[in-house]
Amino acid sequence: MEYEFAFGEILRDWDLLARGIRLTAALWVIAFVTALAAGLFLGIARMSPRRALNWPATAYIEIFRNTPVLVQLVWFYYAFPVLTGVQVSPFVAASLGLCLNTSAYCAEIYRAGLQSIVAGQWEAGRALGMSEATLMRRIILPQALRRMLPAFTNRAVELAKMTSIASVITVHELMHEARTMATQSFLPLETFTVVAAIYFILIYPGTLGALLLERRLATRGGAA
Repeated sequence: MEYEFAFGEILRDWDLLARGIRLTAALWVIAFVTALAAGLFLGIARMSPRRALNWPATAYIEIFRNTPVLVQLVWFYYAFPVLTGVQVSPFVAASLGLCLNTSAYCAEIYRAGLQSIVAGQWEAGRALGMSEATLMRRIILPQALRRMLPAFTNRAVELAKMTSIASVITVHELMHEARTMATQSFLPLETFTVVAAIYFILIYPGTLGALLLERRLATRGGAA
């Protein structure tokens, strides 16, 4: 029997998918922006010679990089309220879980970027009487960030894909709304084909941007 596609039925319920897209975007922005900030502090702590800073940062990074993000989201949603007595919504639990997971990867990107700056520049800044904070802000970070950009772009792309996992804890992002639509319409093939196309349209520009950044920086490096 020949299957008749019914994509029109899916597009007629576009409002449901649009709501999912908006929540996916909000989840992505909140998680990524907070992960960038937290990752910077973690990366610097990871580089610190002080064990009181280095060891906790290292433990944090290794735990979140070596456990499944799905387990982390479920833990924050179910276990966190039990341990702390603080109830959190599915969206907050997902934002927190994705932020903490991504911040561990961002910390390693910061660390690698900062360590790529030659020691002479650190020494020159100190010789000029700059404090560590001033040296980091005015000399080291501007150079290191250019080298980190492709890695951060790739991380942002991965995070955008990871937001779909939040549907497991009932966050009404795109994947959750797609599952609802597929159940109501009895058209799972059309629904998830459309959703796959939406994810591709949203994510591919970031993937392409990361590739172009890598090529541009490689060209500059070769020219230098």
